[in-house]
Amino acid sequence: MIIDVRKATKEQSAEIARLIMMAMTDDCCLHFCGEGYGLPDFHRMMTRLVELEQSQYSYGNTLVAMADSKVVGVAVSYDGSLLHELRQAFIEHARECIGKDHSGMADETQGGELYLDSLAVSPEYHHMGIATQLLKATKKKADDMGLPLVGLLVDKGNPAGEALYSSVGFRYANDSQWGGHPMKHLVW
Repeated sequence: MIIDVRKATKEQSAEIARLIMMAMTDDCCLHFCGEGYGLPDFHRMMTRLVELEQSQYSYGNTLVAMADSKVVGVAVSYDGSLLHELRQAFIEHARECIGKDHSGMADETQGGELYLDSLAVSPEYHHMGIATQLLKATKKKADDMGLPLVGLLVDKGNPAGEALYSSVGFRYANDSQWGGHPMKHLVW
């Protein structure tokens, strides 16, 4: 099977949102929701955020892995120095769509790195090297943008994810926290 990694399009927003939520995990998505809101509400919000140009989850920040005409993987990344500007859309949409104020959220990245916010591959396409292709394409994106590092957070309870990242060149930078979970900040 041939997998083609390319820039995403706006028309792929709902599929991209689904995969971002997979990367976040259901527990984490629900952590972001206000009382009375659930995963369908979060998916609607994320789809809207992917459709926007000025959002950390924008299709413009996304690489997709395609198997024929199907989106089977995503890598969402952006210049860490733009976090506050790009996060505004999430804060505004979270208030409106999932009833919660996230304006006090801690920073997960900073300037000097292309921040890999979300990486996910559909379960039926696991163990085919797609995540590795997406990671290498993200590193190329950082190089093309003149950013010296790709940074990401990996849950301390995800040794398989950490092994994947290490296998392509990521190394430990420091400890972090995100979405209520202890994380490791890795850089490449």
